[in-house]
Parts: sequence; C-alpha cells; structure tokens
Amino acid sequence: MNYIDSHTHLYREYYPDNFEEVIQRAIDANVKQMLLACVNRETPDQIQEVVALYPENLYAMVGLHPSDVREDYPDVLAYLHTRLDDANVVAVGEIGLDFYYDRIFETQQKDAFYQQLCWARELQLPLSLHIRSAYNEAIEILQQFKPGELSGIVHCFSGGIQEAKWAVARGFAIGIGGIVTFKNSKLPELVKEIGLEHVVLETDAPYLAPTPHRGKPNESAYIPLIAQKIAEIFDVPVREVMEQTSRNIYSIFKKLPANL
Repeated sequence: MNYIDSHTHLYREYYPDNFEEVIQRAIDANVKQMLLACVNRETPDQIQEVVALYPENLYAMVGLHPSDVREDYPDVLAYLHTRLDDANVVAVGEIGLDFYYDRIFETQQKDAFYQQLCWARELQLPLSLHIRSAYNEAIEILQQFKPGELSGIVHCFSGGIQEAKWAVARGFAIGIGGIVTFKNSKLPELVKEIGLEHVVLETDAPYLAPTPHRGKPNESAYIPLIAQKIAEIFDVPVREVMEQTSRNIYSIFKKLPANL
C-alpha cells in the first residue's frame, strides 16, 4: 500500500523550475497517488497537462474555489461542468465557502456551492470541501441534502470538535495536513478525539508545509512527516497510519484505483 495526498496543487505554475523533481520526490517517498484540486477556470488545463504525464500518480478534481467566485461565476460554472469528463477526474473540488477576508460575494458563493454539490450528487462523485470562517453557513447548505447523498473530505479542517463530529456523522473524512505538526496547533487533540478511521492525509502544496519545512514551499513528498505526527498522536506505527488513511480515501474516492 502507498500514501495518498488527498489534496494538492501540483501544477507547473507553482513549480516552474523543478516540477518533475517534485513529483519524483513524492513517488520516492511512497506517495504514489496525488489528487489535484481545481480552483478556477484556468486550472483544468493545468491539471490535465500534468495528469497526462503521470496518469498512474496524478488524479484530477473539478470545481470552483469559493475565493474565486465573482460576478461571472455562472459562466465559469458552466465551463467547469464541461470538464467533469476529463481524464482521471475523481472528485468535485475544491468547493465551499470562505468568509475569512470578506463577504462581498456571499450570495454568489452560496449559490455556486449548492450547484456544485448538485453535480456531486448527480454524478455520484465525492467532494473536496474548502470551508473557512463559514462552518455554520456551509452546514446549513449541506443539510439540504439527505444523509448519504454526499461524501468526501473536509479539506484542511479548521473547525472545532462539534463541526468535526457533524462531518463524520454525515460521511465526510477530515483532511489533516502540515498544520498538525505546528507547535501550538489544536489539531492533535481533535484528531485524537475523532479517531484515525475518519482522518485522511493531505499537503495542500505548495502551501502549509509541515515542520521542519514550515515557511517553505510544500510538496507531496512531505506526507510521511504528517503521518509520523499522527502516529505519535495515536501511539501506533506509522505504517498503520498509512494503511488506515489510504483505506479511508479509497472508501470515499471510488474512481481512484486502489493500490492495496
């Protein structure tokens, strides 16, 4: 079995000088499968360029990031909908709500979120959810769907234990990345309480690199560092973390070929 990076942004845009080396370092670190999050109209082409080069390692998502929602979002959504048939598309994402900086496009974000949730329901695809400073609003929208209609990951989880328990009760896994390794992070306590069976690993590369690389560009090759921290939290071998988190992902991402 291998590690899986359930949420990363491995486009050449972020690694213009060393893209192949970044991918090879991940593969050498036994991170053999990496799920590439989509954020705007331009992203699908960037994703498909690299998926074509590494079809057994890189897998695509399609979605409009809430921070990229603007007045033209209906046209962007219409275009992104046509990209759901692209090669190796395994999920709708990353989508959600983000009111961290402002609420200028709150109405548009909510409508875009709902529409993309409908895509996932209709196509029976899992979700990669981006929720920041908007858990109450996101849960209100998600509750419009019946339990079992949606599944996926709450990526880069930033809520509290109550939000985490709500998510896992609705069939979502909790995405844990480099923040869990930060000195004052509250994630270790949350991870311990929800249990390893509800956790998946992610980097969100090139952002949020784990210790000891904090402040530098992140890479999927750093997934084992996150796994090691989680192994310490649960006092289990790191291999158990790899195997359980990978099984968790395969149970959700049905179109992702399982390397068991």
